[in-house]
Amino acid sequence: MWEDPDVSVQEQLFHDYVRENIIWLLLFILLYVSSYASICQIRKRADSEDMYAGDEDALVYRIALWLCTFTLSVSAGAVLLLPVSIISNEVLHLYPKSYYVKWLNASLVQGLWNHIFGFSNLALFILMPFAYFFTEAEGFSGSKRGIMGRVKEALAVLCLLGIMVLGLAWVANALINDDEHSKQTLFDVWHIHLPYLYSCISFIGVLILLLCTPVGISRMFTVMGQLIVKPKFLRNIEVELHTVTLEEENLLRKIKSQNHHHSSSPVSNGHANGETLHQRLQETQIEREKLEKRQQVSSLRRNLVYPLVMLLLLTLTVLSILIVAHNTMLLLVGIKALPIGAKDTVLGLASLSTFGTVGAFLEIVFILYLMSASVVGFYSLPFFCRLQPKVKDTPMVKVIANCIVLLVLSSALPILSKTLGITNFDLIGSFGSMDWLGNFYIIFLYNVIFAVTTALCLFTKFTATLRREIIARLMAAFKREKRTISMSYTTQFANGNLKEE
Repeated sequence: MWEDPDVSVQEQLFHDYVRENIIWLLLFILLYVSSYASICQIRKRADSEDMYAGDEDALVYRIALWLCTFTLSVSAGAVLLLPVSIISNEVLHLYPKSYYVKWLNASLVQGLWNHIFGFSNLALFILMPFAYFFTEAEGFSGSKRGIMGRVKEALAVLCLLGIMVLGLAWVANALINDDEHSKQTLFDVWHIHLPYLYSCISFIGVLILLLCTPVGISRMFTVMGQLIVKPKFLRNIEVELHTVTLEEENLLRKIKSQNHHHSSSPVSNGHANGETLHQRLQETQIEREKLEKRQQVSSLRRNLVYPLVMLLLLTLTVLSILIVAHNTMLLLVGIKALPIGAKDTVLGLASLSTFGTVGAFLEIVFILYLMSASVVGFYSLPFFCRLQPKVKDTPMVKVIANCIVLLVLSSALPILSKTLGITNFDLIGSFGSMDWLGNFYIIFLYNVIFAVTTALCLFTKFTATLRREIIARLMAAFKREKRTISMSYTTQFANGNLKEE
């Protein structure tokens, strides 16, 4: 059997296929468990889910939770596409003949990209709309109530929505491409219309990243400043702790006084005020505990970690701007190719960066930094800040909305990284086959706008205090000058009246 080359090749292909599927399954299980734990930390448990384990509403919310967990795990996989691909290339480049990394091949990485692309389409166009319609469905009027009635209503609404969206995508594809095949067929949905629709969604996601990433980069300094203990010359925790302690004692005194006055004759208004005081007391106690924990931090950590983190953020931001500016110049000169995906993916031939493994590691850091900044910037925008999840207090509808947002942003992250020149790794499969990636003017303008807006946001962030101080000084000087002029006019008017008398 081993002497027959055909059988040997078939066995090798079979073993490769089984090994790749096992690796994908293990990776997906890991992402799914992590996503489930994350959603359980933010979602708000329904009363029926606590009281009746077999209740219909509890089952509906449980199914919606599973679908949201699947979508969030796909989003995490999309974020890890480029880092895993870059690491695989560097490992194969460093150890080309090692027996232990033979499984890390181009077929595995390309299959991972294709799986993420397919699951992204499935979650975005089918699972998440179904989860929303399923949680809102009550069953058709006149039909027998039950879980199947809600499933039928959700599927019916989903089919109607799918027909409408695919029809619009077909019309848009026919108008833009002006192709006879795209005008005549409506049957090749999976190979033409869904990829085209996903291309439009990814373009929208890239535009959203263009809007929220510069804002998030400037916002990251504030967020990290809230998470890390500041030095004493920037924040006096002892004074804040003393103030919060006095506030807590004041609230306790008010609650005791109110309980004493209303114990004999309870009043509804007093009951409402009592609930407000108890809520304020709970928030004050939580704030006091946080300040006590921060006060226990050593002086070395307090005075060293904060400047280092701020310096690291500033370095990453400045280097990101320089990389994008350099990529823009290369595009303008014609040295850099447009981010169209490569047909053949070969791993391990050469390092992706001129700096070798260190450069590849920095590319991964920049990619994860851009994703973190984009998420922070998205939740910092005026309208989208309402979607920001809260721990143990996020309704299921808002969980679904957040999963959709994270899926759109994470699916556009590889395209963003390649478009800005953060990495030289080619987009694989359908991620790099989008038509607008071959348009020079779109890619060039995107790089210019990203570099300019990021630089402006960074400049505005670090000069905001100085500008506010200058404006305050000018306003004070203007008010003093106005008051002086007014007093001089009043004096002159009084002297003129005296002379007339």
